[in-house]
Amino acid sequence: MNLQQLQQQARKRQLEGVLSKYTNLIQGWQNRYFVLDPELGQLQYFVNEQGKSQRPRGSLPLLGASVTPSDEAPHMFIVNSVNGEMYKLRASNAKEQQFWISQLQACARRHSDSSTKVRKLKGSDEHLTVERAGGGHEVLVMSQAEGQQKNLVQSIDSLPTRGPLSCLDQDLLLLKATSAATLSCLGECLNILQQSHSQAPPHSQASQRYRSTHGAPSDGAPVWTVPKSPSGEQLENGGLTPLRSAEPSPALRKRNLLHGAEHYPGLDDISPSEEVTDTEDNEEEDLGVLDDQRSVILHLLSQLKLGMDLTRVVLPTFILEKRSLLEMYANFMAHPDMFLSITAGATAEDRIVRFVEYYLTAFHEGRKGAVAKKPYNPVLGETFHCSWEVPRDKVKPLVRTNLGSTQEPSKGDDSLGGCYRVRFVAEQVSHHPPVSGFYCESQERRMCVNAHVWTKSKFMGMSIGVSMVGEGVLYLLEHDEEYVFTLPCAYARSILTVPWVELGGKVSINCVKSGYSATVTFHTKPFYGGKVHRVTAEVKHNLTNTIVCKAQGEWNGTLEFTYSSGETKVIDTAKLPITRKKLRPVEKQGRTESRRLWQHVTKSLKDGNIDEATEHKHRLEERQRGEERQRAADNKPWTPKYFTKEGDGWIYNNPLWKST
Repeated sequence: MNLQQLQQQARKRQLEGVLSKYTNLIQGWQNRYFVLDPELGQLQYFVNEQGKSQRPRGSLPLLGASVTPSDEAPHMFIVNSVNGEMYKLRASNAKEQQFWISQLQACARRHSDSSTKVRKLKGSDEHLTVERAGGGHEVLVMSQAEGQQKNLVQSIDSLPTRGPLSCLDQDLLLLKATSAATLSCLGECLNILQQSHSQAPPHSQASQRYRSTHGAPSDGAPVWTVPKSPSGEQLENGGLTPLRSAEPSPALRKRNLLHGAEHYPGLDDISPSEEVTDTEDNEEEDLGVLDDQRSVILHLLSQLKLGMDLTRVVLPTFILEKRSLLEMYANFMAHPDMFLSITAGATAEDRIVRFVEYYLTAFHEGRKGAVAKKPYNPVLGETFHCSWEVPRDKVKPLVRTNLGSTQEPSKGDDSLGGCYRVRFVAEQVSHHPPVSGFYCESQERRMCVNAHVWTKSKFMGMSIGVSMVGEGVLYLLEHDEEYVFTLPCAYARSILTVPWVELGGKVSINCVKSGYSATVTFHTKPFYGGKVHRVTAEVKHNLTNTIVCKAQGEWNGTLEFTYSSGETKVIDTAKLPITRKKLRPVEKQGRTESRRLWQHVTKSLKDGNIDEATEHKHRLEERQRGEERQRAADNKPWTPKYFTKEGDGWIYNNPLWKST
């Protein structure tokens, strides 16, 4: 066997082994089992070596990819794919690092060189032809399209900023901004074609592997797919799921608060006599983008890359909602009567079902329907306080019995006149990464919620995705139960025309003590047909694996619940009464409270003066940067007022469980 044959044989041999992969700030570096497939030209990874027989957790095409060493960490190197996805990897030593780099670079060069051989010119028109011998032609088509799109972007960027043909020309910016989304459409078209020819002879192994690495929705309907960013979401069984904290939940750490930490009164800062009923409607009109605004968005999109983290990207002011993100979290409590009714459930099954009912009805008001506008990014140390008064006679839900009949709860304290008071406080506890903590309680009902959320945005072509990293815990002290829950992802779609919002992803609700859990799936609109804003849910008793409740419908429309007794119930979220929150007037609020902090930006947006709103927003951001520089100069780290960091979570300083 000559040298050339030996080299060809070596090229076909797979390279595999353990590397450390950087996931995100929360999970950090994790060992994964990597396989370099030289024939397919892909770098795949699995949880461990034993998982090689299953679908890979992720896969990176190497056609046109760059592989470079990095000094961010010892023996680290970075693999950048032409589709915008990036792997940060670390070897165990310098020799292993160099070996992986050289093999990956050689594979990338080989596939890049061979791809040029399938292009042919006919006359003045250039088109692509692909040899189908050997299989894998679908993957090659997609890889070629990605390479062409990269060349297009580079050609536009190389143009001068002024002149008859500028890199800032609107048509070119539009072409640049939409080309990535077109690639996504091509991938979906391929999936649809493969499904429609399901009775045809099986596709090649490469074709099947392309579909597995791009994922498919659990309900079998094709959905929009985008290059996956390892920093914002994790792949689980080929689908996207919201990230959860790698640390134990706050529920498991709640009794381990640091002793000697400085605590503040928190909710007791606000006297009920100072609060008045909120009269602000702040209804948000649809964002129909004007021509001059379109130019701003096009210019912004032209600077972004697929999968790019938008945390530090300054977005135009005209897309802002007239409220802070902290107030948006408070608006999820717009139905406090349903919230208070959870603990009145006669059984553990009834209580988790009520929690699911409340959870599914909370997003309509919290998200202001499906209007695609962005709340203000809270500044570090910003707070929001409010409360709700709920008449006691509104919190007398029917108790569901095992036989399916309903009865009034026994008369007790709930039959007294007056109101229950639900109090809420939120604080921006971190700026990089942006983390919000919020806490809500009812002392009379002996129940509270503690949550922390890290909002992580990324660019997805014609959409913007926001992952809600973190979790919350509902405490029902009367029953000694804790319900750990997560939040869905949000997506702003059609950002160049009339933007709209949809929720997506699978979230969980789990109570360890009772043994009940729930899975809620927010379905994104399929690429072809299907409904928008669809949600389904199942409540299960884990020990017996019995489904005790199912729900389906739209999170901003009608929801239908079916219970184990055979009873059904329909809830129309649009007809649910909204309980207005109470808060202090702006003139009585503290300097860092949301309404007072953003009052000038809000007024300018209401008046339609976008330039003035932008100026006020800029002043706030500059003041925050100045304070950050001063703290760095004084070597004084930021200390939140109401929350204490525990592991990767944040716990309210004076929770209800500490006073009982």
